[in-house]
Amino acid sequence: MSKLTIRLSNVRVSGRTMLCLSFPFSWELVRLVRRLEGRRWVPEHLCWYATASQSNLHYIDRYMGKVALLDKGHLSYKVIEEAAAAVKATAKRRNKGRSKFSCLSEDGRRQIRDTVVFMRGRRYAESTVRTYGGILIDFLLLINDKSLVALSNDDIERFNQEFILRRNYSISFQRQFIGAIKIFCQAHPEAGIDVPQLVRPCKDLKLPLILSKEEILDLLRNTRNIKHRTALALLYAAGLRISELLYLELCNIDIDRRQVRIINSKGRKDRYVVLARSFTLLLGNYLATYNPSKYFIEGASGGMYSAASIRAVLRRSCERAGIRKHVTPHTLRHSYATHLLESGVDLRYIQELLGHSKPETTMIYTHVSRKDLLDIKSPLDVAVEEFAKRDKPNKNILLSRNTFC
Repeated sequence: MSKLTIRLSNVRVSGRTMLCLSFPFSWELVRLVRRLEGRRWVPEHLCWYATASQSNLHYIDRYMGKVALLDKGHLSYKVIEEAAAAVKATAKRRNKGRSKFSCLSEDGRRQIRDTVVFMRGRRYAESTVRTYGGILIDFLLLINDKSLVALSNDDIERFNQEFILRRNYSISFQRQFIGAIKIFCQAHPEAGIDVPQLVRPCKDLKLPLILSKEEILDLLRNTRNIKHRTALALLYAAGLRISELLYLELCNIDIDRRQVRIINSKGRKDRYVVLARSFTLLLGNYLATYNPSKYFIEGASGGMYSAASIRAVLRRSCERAGIRKHVTPHTLRHSYATHLLESGVDLRYIQELLGHSKPETTMIYTHVSRKDLLDIKSPLDVAVEEFAKRDKPNKNILLSRNTFC
């Protein structure tokens, strides 16, 4: 009896490189594969995923290779080594964060803990707590655990010069540092820092990247999995943030009224968005196929879907559609707002649909909208038209030719 064949390859799952094992059903192989580190069955692809590590590869060669032939033609050892290095680097960064905190004096650690408790009491987002906490640890280490009363604005300038500018950190990081110091001073009023004198640097005015309507349709047509296509379609059709998509529950989708209720979004605000008519058929097919239990988009084993998976799906769909722009899930939200504005929807309604607190935030889409810009003629077009009028026998002037003839 001939041996079964195990096909090995590399796949990207939730931003991580994984081993993919495909083989005909065999109880003996299933028993062996269940001993792999990080293994899980993926029914939609009829294969097993496992952690991309040298130990797993060694186990496959030693034990599974005895009962089956190993097809490694689609396996890249270089990718495996890079994945293992990335895991080690992540662990190193985590240990570095812990070691930084342990390097603080007892007073420094107490000040960080008090600031964290203060932020959580003010209901700051957990991501903000972690970001501000990490910045404050670096600040206290630089000033060498100076007493709170002895702190001054000179220490702020020193951190800016010796830490932020020397390491070429972004303006966003510098603004976060000022925000962290203001929170720190609120938690410790005895600190000698003159808070009103702290000034955040101005943000860069970067215009959002926009996809055309044709590119949106190409993107969705090249998303093969119906769950993935439904997720990307809703991001664009309702202008959702990626966190709003991941936390969206089925009970908040009203198909009859064509409304989606977004709960506890950015700024702890609720809002309603419109459900597109063209989306309802795709939604029905998706629900009938996958039958999610709680969340609108769920993982293979249930529970909330990951943001990294959505980004990976979007990247692959862009590659298939031939879109070379740097597209992120938020690009679909930007495109939604811009297309609404170009369709003549009032800016106030767009602000409400997007959940913006200030109209100034929504006003940025007026800079990328083509509604009025398309009415403006380029001086090159005007020059070519005037040249054609003067030289009537040769009305068809093509710039692609070497000469006007």
